[in-house]
Amino acid sequence: TAISATARKLAVIIWNMLVKAQDYNPPKEYLYLDQKRKLKLVNRIKKNIAKFEIKPEDVGFNKMLNIST
Repeated sequence: TAISATARKLAVIIWNMLVKAQDYNPPKEYLYLDQKRKLKLVNRIKKNIAKFEIKPEDVGFNKMLNIST
């Protein structure tokens, strides 16, 4: 379950900090899954705009999605 997976992850982090004297360095470079999904959706929308030759101004996405024509 998610609870036991989280508990194990915390135990491994604490073990490495105590036994191996490693500092805890959270993975800041990784995006959360929700953010990754949102980025994929934005990229898919950009591709569809290009595929169907729609001007971003026609649908009002130019400022929202940061698309330059």
